[in-house]
Amino acid sequence: QVQLVESGGGSVQAGGSLKLSCAASGGFSSCGMGWFLPASGKERDFVSTISSDGTTTYADSVKGRFTISRDKAKNTLYLQMNSLKTEDTAVYYCAADDCYSGSWVFWGQGTQVTVSS
Repeated sequence: QVQLVESGGGSVQAGGSLKLSCAASGGFSSCGMGWFLPASGKERDFVSTISSDGTTTYADSVKGRFTISRDKAKNTLYLQMNSLKTEDTAVYYCAADDCYSGSWVFWGQGTQVTVSS
């Protein structure tokens, strides 16, 4: 029922930029949202999160290069990715909590980011 649909991924040259988007639908209201990388099993590694009041967090590897933002009116999450490095190459997933459990319970399908030298 709840869906998070990502867009904006693609292939870029090292040093370039991408802007990922994640549109939420399904009649839910998320408080926190974030971006994650694949991990073993069902888990994901944290990249960046944003709370309902706009507080942001970043993994050390992306701090200063990536910027997370959210348009609540459009139910859309963004990740501005600047100064991209080859090691940023990955499938990026967006996620949202349910404003109650405090857990990441809604997940997007993932979007591929490929950075070439």
